Amino acid sequence: MRHFFLFTCLAVNFLFVGCGNRKDGPVFIVVPDAVLADSASADTIVVELPFEEKLLAASDITLVKELLYDKYTLEDSYPYKDTVRSFKWEVIRNCLAYIENMQRDTAKWVVLQNYKNLNNEAPLVRRFVRDAYHRVADTFGVERYQSVPLYLFADTVVPERYGRDGTLAHLIGEEGSFCRIRPVTLEDEWLAPRRYLKLLGDTAVFNHVVFVDRLDQNITALECTGKGEWKIRSMNPATTGRHAPPYAQETPLGMYLLQQKKTRMVFLKDGSAATGGYAPYASRFTNGAYIHGVPVNVPRTSMIEYSGSLGTTPRSHMCVRNATSHARFIFDWAPVERALVVVIE
Repeated sequence: MRHFFLFTCLAVNFLFVGCGNRKDGPVFIVVPDAVLADSASADTIVVELPFEEKLLAASDITLVKELLYDKYTLEDSYPYKDTVRSFKWEVIRNCLAYIENMQRDTAKWVVLQNYKNLNNEAPLVRRFVRDAYHRVADTFGVERYQSVPLYLFADTVVPERYGRDGTLAHLIGEEGSFCRIRPVTLEDEWLAPRRYLKLLGDTAVFNHVVFVDRLDQNITALECTGKGEWKIRSMNPATTGRHAPPYAQETPLGMYLLQQKKTRMVFLKDGSAATGGYAPYASRFTNGAYIHGVPVNVPRTSMIEYSGSLGTTPRSHMCVRNATSHARFIFDWAPVERALVVVIE
């Protein structure tokens, strides 16, 4: 948004008249009548000055329930065993304000990608830890496998940390074989090798957001329909990843780009090359983490609509399980590389 000022060049004085579409209305500077009278014969110049648009706060975000999927719908707060679970609307409002604010300026977007190390295994970071299963992670807990190396500007030989697959970032510029990026969920700017980045371009708009709450085991989909206006499209039980190494991991907290869809995501039996079954209507957002329907284990082949374990305790391998019809709703509703998945707790 820009703000325009009209000023008239006089021998000594300047006439300023401010006009624009500021939230609090136009700004006018009172000018004596004598100056206004003299200004008719003066040369008039229009100068365009930058005007900084006000950042949105959580209080500026309006949520309206207009469900597009209305099966198994949960209340805002609901009982679970001896406690109460809920949708954390205030946390969600904060996140939505952040998502709108990060899109204010025209920017080129990139997504960090290294699914199954397809873009090469990331080099070892300067400081790393190795667990009992010989898995390497940086000191922030991000595993080397499927991650992207991030370098300091002063050292492009040894990476400082890892960035998770699916992380969205602003592309600031290019420096040789590296790109200067600003990840939306990390502080500061970093250098990343170009082969680990996919350019989305400056036309990408993120109006579809899915929130997964791994503490209260629920999921909600929201759609932006105007500045600060978001419609709630679904409110459902879900089941996230559990900590059961070496095969099962928690669904990682953070904000990710929805990157890929598979009508049937085939999975293997733990510790084996044998097919274990498939997960229907799978939408991948980071590493091997998908939002998907109820898993179908071999030898069964037909889909399962619902499981009583949904909305209870974590039991997935990293994915987010849903009722199969809700997974299909997300699959059809959320556009690839234009939708975000935010994992909170």
